[in-house]
Amino acid sequence: MSNNNDKINQKEDSETVTSLSQLFLSFFKIGAFTFGGGWAMISIIEREIVDKHNWIKRSDFLDLLAIAQSLPGILAVNIATAVGDKVRGGKGSIIASLGTILPSFLIILCIAIFLTPDMIKNNHVISSIFMGIRPAVVALIIAPVITSAKAARLKWKTVWIPFVVAFMISMDLGFVSNPILYILLGGIFGFLVWKIPQFKTNKQ
Repeated sequence: MSNNNDKINQKEDSETVTSLSQLFLSFFKIGAFTFGGGWAMISIIEREIVDKHNWIKRSDFLDLLAIAQSLPGILAVNIATAVGDKVRGGKGSIIASLGTILPSFLIILCIAIFLTPDMIKNNHVISSIFMGIRPAVVALIIAPVITSAKAARLKWKTVWIPFVVAFMISMDLGFVSNPILYILLGGIFGFLVWKIPQFKTNKQ
């Protein structure tokens, strides 16, 4: 009986290690092949964890993305931490964050050791590579905007909101152009849209 329990425990431990290692490798791959910052990483993360592994639902991913954007810090690390915690708890959040950070750390370390800014600027091969990457980065940034809009179920009555907010943030109008203002307003109005129908129902 004890031998059977030991085998079961060993099997569960191996599955846990495999799951954590898979989580690490997935975010390591995301961190290694993402250029352009956190927004460019979102579409790759979504494809990896939602479409490929089915670790979380697309609606849950959108909620985690909203939380990651609202928190201070690097967007890519925030969303990796949130997804890791959702999938494997505290250990998963640490593993996912390490997987995201480690590739960038190693690449920057190699650049600092072997390359100088002048060498990168004057090297036509490296300059051409980065010039070719730029259009792809734009596409990687646009893609999650489209998928997030679909997941958020934007309708023609509400599609004007992101355009107006983006326009206001892009204008140099002081406090009116502060993104924090629109995060707070979005949360307040979202709460009111959810709460007012409940209030009317309870009143009736």
